[in-house]
Amino acid sequence: MRAFQTDLPIVLDDVSILMRDVAILDSVTLTLGAGAPTILIGPNGSGKTTLLRVAMGLLGPSKGWVTWGGRDESAPLRRAIVFQRPAMLRRSAIGNILYALAAAGVPRAARKARADELLQLVGLRDLAGRAARRMSGGEQQRLALARALAKDPEILFLDEPAASLDPAATKALEDIIRDVAARGIKVVMSTHDLGEARRLGGEIVLMHRGRVIEIAGARAFFDNPCTEAARRFVAGELLV
Repeated sequence: MRAFQTDLPIVLDDVSILMRDVAILDSVTLTLGAGAPTILIGPNGSGKTTLLRVAMGLLGPSKGWVTWGGRDESAPLRRAIVFQRPAMLRRSAIGNILYALAAAGVPRAARKARADELLQLVGLRDLAGRAARRMSGGEQQRLALARALAKDPEILFLDEPAASLDPAATKALEDIIRDVAARGIKVVMSTHDLGEARRLGGEIVLMHRGRVIEIAGARAFFDNPCTEAARRFVAGELLV
């Protein structure tokens, strides 16, 4: 049997993404290691989503290098990503998960039980037969998480998953994210919500204009930010 190969750490080394001569990411150096969630924060347009896509392997750098577990080429077999507005298949909730399990190569005989487990994890077991496209925004986000977890990922990327959700739906989603992280899955998540970053973050990465401005543990970042930009951002000032 082939020995298990981890994708961690994910290392971005002087990575830039240029689009029409505009730097979407500008010389970013960052290591994403195992452990508590890493939370990307920063104003809209700061490069958070692009960084997630690069770390996932969906977008190659214009300059610099990305490695996964020391390898510069790594198929995203155990990496999964949930976008801010996930697309739902024209199927029931459980049908969406069964499709994801099939795509992940799970044997047919094991899919139903695994789908039930995932629905239970995200609190949607009672809605298994509901059409996914008729679910609320919060329910769809939880279903998208369950689909992503069908791959049994080692790393889960989340792009502002609670954006536009009400407080109850946000709390339900955050509880699931904590549960996922407690199971040893590395969570890397972007958010514009400082309260959410405080509640979930083990490590905080502040981005602005495509650059990483500051990296610190969550408590240190919020209690004693080192850079002027971080101090202003924590205080609620706009970064322009």
